[in-house]
Amino acid sequence: MIRIAAVGDVHLDADVLGRFRPALEELPDCADVLLLAGDLTRHGTEAEARCVAEEFGRLGVPVVTVLGNHDHQCDQVPQVVKVLEDAGITVLEGTGTVLECPGGRLGVAGVKGFGGGFAGRCASDFGEPEMKSFVRTSNESAAALGAALRGLDCDLLVALTHYAPVPDTLAGEPLEIYPFLGSYQLGQAIDSAPTALALHGHAHAGSERGVTPGGVRVRNVAHPVIKQAYSVFHLGGDQID
Repeated sequence: MIRIAAVGDVHLDADVLGRFRPALEELPDCADVLLLAGDLTRHGTEAEARCVAEEFGRLGVPVVTVLGNHDHQCDQVPQVVKVLEDAGITVLEGTGTVLECPGGRLGVAGVKGFGGGFAGRCASDFGEPEMKSFVRTSNESAAALGAALRGLDCDLLVALTHYAPVPDTLAGEPLEIYPFLGSYQLGQAIDSAPTALALHGHAHAGSERGVTPGGVRVRNVAHPVIKQAYSVFHLGGDQID
């Protein structure tokens, strides 16, 4: 059994620094790893990243993250990534990592992801250059996730994204914004490998549970959805708590 703690959309800045830390201090007692599903900051500044590093660094368990759309806002992604990595936080973007846990080797592949919509109601690679660029970004992001998932040698495999891979976990959000909250391509990428669990954020008013067309269980761990410092999933066999 591998214990995975996860949360997304914490949107840290100096005024909320310390909000999560008391619960995070207890992580080694209840989890083997912490996965962060993007939107770590409010506007993606280096200063806000330092708040994230202070809050989520030195926890006694490995911390792995992807970035979210908020983390890109101020075009300081290289600085944000450096601050996080200097604090020992692994940042994934079309890449993966394997962690040695007491219950086995956990593989985590991650990508921010992008929008585009879901089967039957999605954007297509046709028309104006702007639309084709939008859809190609979705396709390239999903392809990178799929390749990262399939490239990991591990006992249990988890997909970590910011954008949603299925519409199930968007229930509660306005239908009009589904295309900006995720894409079916991410779900296809997850189904292309023996993925045991998919985690994402982004949909603050969404629902917690979903499943890909291939049967992979999906969990929306955005903080406004789970309403706690993190959720813990016990991964192994057929059980996911």
